[in-house]
Amino acid sequence: MPLSDADAQKRAAAQQAVALVADGMTLGLGTGSTAAWFVRLLGERVQQGLRVRGVPTSEATAELARSLGIDVIRLDDVGFAEGRRIDLCVDGVDEVDGEKRAIKGGGGALLREKIVAAGSDRVVYIADASKRVQTLGQFPLPVEVIPFAAAFVASRIAALGCEPVVRRNADGSEFRSDENNVILDCPFGAIEDPEALAAELALIPGVVEHGLFLGMIDEMLFG
Repeated sequence: MPLSDADAQKRAAAQQAVALVADGMTLGLGTGSTAAWFVRLLGERVQQGLRVRGVPTSEATAELARSLGIDVIRLDDVGFAEGRRIDLCVDGVDEVDGEKRAIKGGGGALLREKIVAAGSDRVVYIADASKRVQTLGQFPLPVEVIPFAAAFVASRIAALGCEPVVRRNADGSEFRSDENNVILDCPFGAIEDPEALAAELALIPGVVEHGLFLGMIDEMLFG
């Protein structure tokens, strides 16, 4: 079956990213439909003899990578204490503006995604053209919070100008991240000052991480 236009773009962007991978690299493996294209294409190269190690940003990505023969390691195994870092992190975005500021977390992996990106020498994100926006905020901003504080954090975020929604699974049960946290999806609308909003969210007790990725992307690749 032929690919949809969006999937064709995602695959094309992923192909560009796979071309950046060199033998012996330690890679950050992102989460979501676009990142999955990268992992699948990377698996093809591994089966042809490429030797890499991957740090997955979610259990779903770890499972996919292992099924393709990619060597999966824990973040602890990178060797940060010895001064080593992840060579290249490749992931998708939910939105990105012209200044390479992004919203991520639609797949619920924003905490691990941000940690892996922060531990990488080079961060390359991939996307189809629909993810490019003038102003962030069309996509509801995910905020990961500890379950104990979910209602409290929601009330504090509401005071900032939106009504957060607790993310749920298809069966109506409460979604939990791989770290067993709750995700609040926050429809702020146009976010004119992402840096100021990020600072305000970071000050709320109980917020583990937010989905504003600011100053982290080295390169954006579009299909």
